[in-house]
Amino acid sequence: MASISRESNGRRTVQFVGGDGKRRSIRLGRMSQREAEGIKWRVEALVSASLTGCPLPDEISRWAADLDGPIAERLEAVGLIPKRQRATLQSFLDSYVKSRGDWKGSTATVYGHTRRCLIEYFGADRPLREITADGAAQWRAWLVSDQKLADNTVRRRSGIAKQFFQQAVRQKLIPESPFVDLVAAVRRNEKRYYFITRAEAEKVLDASPDAQWRLLFALSRFGGLRCPSEHLGLRWGDIDWERGRITVHSPKTEHHKGGATRQIPIFPELRPWLEEVWEQAEPGTEYVITRYRDANSNLRTQLERIIRKAGLNPWPKLFQNLRSTRETELAETYPIQVVCEWIGNTAAVAAKHYLQVTDEHYRQALEATKGAVHNPVQQPQETGRKARQQETQNPGISGVCEPLRYCTKGHVGARTHERDVSISRALQGNVLQ
Repeated sequence: MASISRESNGRRTVQFVGGDGKRRSIRLGRMSQREAEGIKWRVEALVSASLTGCPLPDEISRWAADLDGPIAERLEAVGLIPKRQRATLQSFLDSYVKSRGDWKGSTATVYGHTRRCLIEYFGADRPLREITADGAAQWRAWLVSDQKLADNTVRRRSGIAKQFFQQAVRQKLIPESPFVDLVAAVRRNEKRYYFITRAEAEKVLDASPDAQWRLLFALSRFGGLRCPSEHLGLRWGDIDWERGRITVHSPKTEHHKGGATRQIPIFPELRPWLEEVWEQAEPGTEYVITRYRDANSNLRTQLERIIRKAGLNPWPKLFQNLRSTRETELAETYPIQVVCEWIGNTAAVAAKHYLQVTDEHYRQALEATKGAVHNPVQQPQETGRKARQQETQNPGISGVCEPLRYCTKGHVGARTHERDVSISRALQGNVLQ
């Protein structure tokens, strides 16, 4: 059905007759006769399937799907395989990002960082099929060596890249994802946790420039809100002064069932700062936080300045650790399901990313154990003396047999051991009678 011709320069060509009776050629270039034979019989299977309408064998179907480069283009040109969309990296990423209308602002920003890193390393016009597993591993190493990103940031961006390319697989743009083997699980980094004590919180509040900044900080430290999305979404209509509750709107979790809102108490530590802003609010004001709503307001940078003004060093993960500190505090007093309901996460997430072990925990443990054991060596000896005194005062089976028990364990011969056992049994019989 198909034949192989060889030119004088060593190039080979597969020729076949199509369904329309016309002879067509597929130039293979320089390759061995064995390799050409492998392509030839696959071409015959493709021609047969096109003539009969029968499905391709699985092996041929996988080969055609994975095929790329000039051979694939020539098979497409003669109609043996359908023409495939050849997406470049930037065109695919832009299309995918545009299709994700469910992403919120912060999520889009995080995914945008990974998109930028992929395009910067591989190039905007790089065909997706030319990105290999080795290239993916080198990209990850580049994030560490050239971009100087922290381990968890590298893991997070690797996970997002895996998500991007898995979508390309689903769209049949590539046969498999080159990023599938990258390590992406985010680990708990104890070095980046910091517990903000109440004394430190008071200093920051004293250094804050106005009432709204004090409330912003208090909502994070004593309310456990996510900053800035939950702070800026708070309306005066969400404050139930009579019941002492605040309805928090959470853009991050609204796509989960029941995750659009949650309620928290107006904690005593939070109430004075909330009342201060309420007293200053103009009649008819909708939002609780009216300043710092501009997209250009960099709350993180401003908080760093305030912390330094308070005489403190900025801690890692400024707002995240405020929220983590509050959840750790609440977990000391309330059941974990209550705490997670107020903070807006799950027990698994709280244990992995929020709950901290503090110096106060160690202090409490030492206080609890102080005086519990004065002399662990003397205590068992004293107990042993009391037991022997009781046995002497109240002789019984154990009192009679106790000396013999030591005899059978010591450095004695077999005959001595048998004799001691016999005596022990006789004495036991007398006592029982």
